[in-house]
Amino acid sequence: MRTEAMLTRLNGLFARLDREPERPAHIDVPRMSRHRLVLLAATLAFYGAIVWAVVITSWLVRLDWQVMFFRPYQQWPEIHAFLDYYVVLGQRGPTAVMVASWLGWRSWRQHTLRPLLTLGAALLLLNATVGAAKYGMGRLGPHYATQIGSNEMWRGGDIFPSGHTANAVVTWGILAYLASTPRTRRWLSALSAVTSLGVGMTTVYLGTHWLSDVVLGWTAGLLVLLGLPWCEPLIARAEVAILDLRDRVRDRLTTPAPAPSPVAAPSRAPAASPAPVAASAPRAARSAEEADSPAREAAGPRATRSPVYLAPGPHTARSERTPVTPAGSRRPPHPDRTPRAAAGSARPFGGG
Repeated sequence: MRTEAMLTRLNGLFARLDREPERPAHIDVPRMSRHRLVLLAATLAFYGAIVWAVVITSWLVRLDWQVMFFRPYQQWPEIHAFLDYYVVLGQRGPTAVMVASWLGWRSWRQHTLRPLLTLGAALLLLNATVGAAKYGMGRLGPHYATQIGSNEMWRGGDIFPSGHTANAVVTWGILAYLASTPRTRRWLSALSAVTSLGVGMTTVYLGTHWLSDVVLGWTAGLLVLLGLPWCEPLIARAEVAILDLRDRVRDRLTTPAPAPSPVAAPSRAPAASPAPVAASAPRAARSAEEADSPAREAAGPRATRSPVYLAPGPHTARSERTPVTPAGSRRPPHPDRTPRAAAGSARPFGGG
């Protein structure tokens, strides 16, 4: 019975995968509501409070040093190997590839580029905001601290806020942002929050970040997700432009080329009647002379010469030439045949 139920589920899954991709009737696009605006303002105020607490070297900085001296990686060494792999969930390259693969499949199924474009916009906002804060405040990490109890600000570092934590919040939180139902959105939001906080605490365990770095990184990632609805109009325009470009390229590639116009066959001149070689040669020579006559007139007087088809010397007419009689008979010799003169002398005239 269990096997039949499993086969039924598998058949339903394969049938769904074999269906033609179709765009859903309604795609829930988050908007900048009043509730979201309040939450965004509160998160931004919390972000500023953490930065201020670190700048003035308050109790938060003392807590950072206490956790660092505690050295969690020495207190629980048995989980070190697992956390080395778990922290990859906050690295930008692997997480972006995994999430982009899933969103690319969703884009194909729904005939829309919005999931991929939303991920791209979120990563751009993350790089711009978190990167600027990192290099602007220049805080050194625990392994490179120079003075005990100091906030290590503006000393050429790049760990405040935590990039791993902020990237985990944005990369996994984008799945909740693009969820199609409110229930799925709530579950994915909770899962993203737990995963990102786990990644941040792992960096504290490994000694690569202060505790305040993790808190500020989590807040920075949340600010990116809360501000994404402001990017929705730009994402929609980018999608329309990309799809229009795709349609134009596809139409250009699929449109058949116009058939070439038929070329008329060259008309053949009627075959000239054969003429004697002796008669055609003078005619060709006269044509050549007539064609050269304008050039000769332009060049001036020129010495005349006999045509090439005549032999050198004086030319005589055919009637003035001496007839040539071939010598001898043209008949081949025959042993039984006698010449006419000999036969006449041997036989008397009129003899019977």
